[in-house]
Amino acid sequence: MFSSHEFHKSSYSPNESACVEVAEGSTTAIRDTQNREKEALAFPASEWTALLSAATEK
Repeated sequence: MFSSHEFHKSSYSPNESACVEVAEGSTTAIRDTQNREKEALAFPASEWTALLSAATEK
């Protein structure tokens, strides 16, 4: 689905030891940097945007 070069560290990851990487497009994929060999979780981009909006509401 996504190649390794398409992933980047999420701006929501607080430090180098507990990072989440994201690949964005029409589908958004997330993976744990400590388990890159495992399959990423994928969501439609609209659902990912809704999740981030809900998580950052104040």
